[in-house]
Amino acid sequence: MPIVTINDQKIEVAPKTSILNAAKELGIEIPHFCYHPSLAIVDACRMCLVEVKDVPKLLTSCANMVRDDMVVFTDTPKVQEARKGILEMLLLNHPMDCPICDKAGECKLQDSYFKFSLHDSRLNPVDGKMHKPKAVDLGSKIVLDVERCIVCTRCVRFCREVVGKDEIGIFNRGDHSQIGTFDGKPLENDYQGNLTDVCPVGALTSKDFRFQSRTWFLSKTDSICPGCSRGCNVEVHTSSRSLEKTKRRVYRLKPRENQDVNKIWMCDVGRYGYQFVDSFDRLTVPSIRQGDEFAQADWDTALDAVAREIRNVSERFGPSAVGVLVSPQLTNEDLYAAKKLFNEKLRITNMDFKLSGWDQGEADQILLMSDRNPNSKGAELLGLTGLGATGDQILEKTARGEIKALFIMGNDVAKSLGEDKVSDCLAGAEFVVYQGSNFNATCKFAHVILPGATFAEKNGTFANFEARVQKINKAVEPLGESLPDWEITTRLSRAMGYPLPYESAEDVFDDIRRDVIDFAGLSYEKLGGQGLQLTASEE
Repeated sequence: MPIVTINDQKIEVAPKTSILNAAKELGIEIPHFCYHPSLAIVDACRMCLVEVKDVPKLLTSCANMVRDDMVVFTDTPKVQEARKGILEMLLLNHPMDCPICDKAGECKLQDSYFKFSLHDSRLNPVDGKMHKPKAVDLGSKIVLDVERCIVCTRCVRFCREVVGKDEIGIFNRGDHSQIGTFDGKPLENDYQGNLTDVCPVGALTSKDFRFQSRTWFLSKTDSICPGCSRGCNVEVHTSSRSLEKTKRRVYRLKPRENQDVNKIWMCDVGRYGYQFVDSFDRLTVPSIRQGDEFAQADWDTALDAVAREIRNVSERFGPSAVGVLVSPQLTNEDLYAAKKLFNEKLRITNMDFKLSGWDQGEADQILLMSDRNPNSKGAELLGLTGLGATGDQILEKTARGEIKALFIMGNDVAKSLGEDKVSDCLAGAEFVVYQGSNFNATCKFAHVILPGATFAEKNGTFANFEARVQKINKAVEPLGESLPDWEITTRLSRAMGYPLPYESAEDVFDDIRRDVIDFAGLSYEKLGGQGLQLTASEE
């Protein structure tokens, strides 16, 4: 194990560790632009130059590995002068449009100038800056500002190495170099949003986030992407400004590093799939059908109506006349509370989470899974299969009139079957409850609608396809009067006379780990920010 001295601090590091990463372990910052930990090293920007004892010239710290007894200096006058020169060259023709740039506040060029340079421009005002194309449309998701580009080639390497497509290249030479797509064709891969993450400046920006919010207005909350069963680790970026002014609270999802799940990337399906959180069709108030219309109601009135009808059907026809369809979009806590009430307390066996086509999305070989639900594995681990009937069988029984009361929790039946078939199917039920976050075609056939919170509005856990249990955290308060699904079930249990004792999502999880062997020994604290993989013996 080589021992290296950096700025008079000694450290022992693994062989083939770069000087840059050895310094990082000591908490010493070496500025860089072209280097990215998950991409090939190209040694291009020269910003990470350091001085090494007995070496006559400065060395790039990203491409040079440490040697035993190496002595490195990262802040000598020689290094400082080199950094200033590089920054002056990069900023020579760079537009001074930080006040309108989406990257302002998280721009590495901006930060490096203030930390390592603060030089005055020597550009002759008469000559002016070189101008290049601006607001270049690269497709449906990304905009390129060539004037801001510092030609670090991160975007080129990402497309080639991670996505496996040569879609972006460097054209021309010298100060005329600029990035662009080959033959001017639009980007077509499902990972374009990552280009805005790897770009250290504001050259590549997302159409979804463009001019929507300043980064310093955003708060970050660790969570899990609900887009598929991969369970990519993400940050939910929310605005501190009021909803009345902005009409939205969640502004973007960005990937969070977890080398065991998604490394540091995420697909566009998940990245841009958050809009339903603040969508115009959000369900915010309980509603009860009155003829052909819905009337708003308070929670007690709505839940009393649900409890009364389910109790009435059970007393007249038995528990087999009640069906429950839950969704693998729900958390483990939501699913467990539902199973506890409906299956264990009310003895309802017509309960399942799978419907036709539930796991038949288009997958790829990078991250995106065919199962577009974040918690199918969790539903299986909690025993929500084989309770008496599959989801499709429950709908068939409903169509035949065998199931008189159907409780649909988060499952958009119309999306699976089509609106016409749903109409025929649900016509056989005397009473239908829909509980979910957004209005959809299924709601049209409900007698009571209960508004549920989204993944960004509650705490809980998902189990991904590999049975890694990971935690989601509440980023914003539930919209209107909507509630986390476990809390709705808890309130319903009290209305039905079978009160569940839960006051928080963590209370439910504590019950899960005591009751379900797969979750034994887990806790929110142990899950931390990276989650825990269930061992083969636990499975």
